[in-house]
Amino acid sequence: MKRAKYLITVFLGTFVYVGLSLLFGQNSVNCYNQLSEQKKLISKQTSEIENINSELQLELTALENDKAVIAAYARRLDYVSNDEKLVKINGLKPLQTTLYDTGSVLHHEEVPFVPEMVCKLLGLFSFFFSLLTIFLIDLVKGNISFKKEKTIVTGIPVYDLPQI
Repeated sequence: MKRAKYLITVFLGTFVYVGLSLLFGQNSVNCYNQLSEQKKLISKQTSEIENINSELQLELTALENDKAVIAAYARRLDYVSNDEKLVKINGLKPLQTTLYDTGSVLHHEEVPFVPEMVCKLLGLFSFFFSLLTIFLIDLVKGNISFKKEKTIVTGIPVYDLPQI
């Protein structure tokens, strides 16, 4: 039973360390969930930027090859062809060009966690605290004593007498 008590203290210290590491450590479940949320945000932002890029590539291809698109953009910039007549109207708002939203800047957010050294120290502290508790309980019960006990022999007395 003595060994079991001390094994329980070792088990308790190990249990505290592993529990703290799993729940609050650097590789904990909480950190994993927060990092997966950040990954989802980044992948969503990336897909939006890829869609904008594909739209811009289509517009670039149209501007390079399609004469009707080139003429439409030229008219937006107030250019006219040789056979067109220009009429200027005052009081109208200028045509606004399309601006693309390229998204907002995402910054890496540090995930709060308890350092591994703190988890280990708390595990050692719980081990020593439980060891001290068991030691004090044994001391109070009288299982451990620091007094030197005198050995008293009981039973049949044996005398060492010289032989004749």
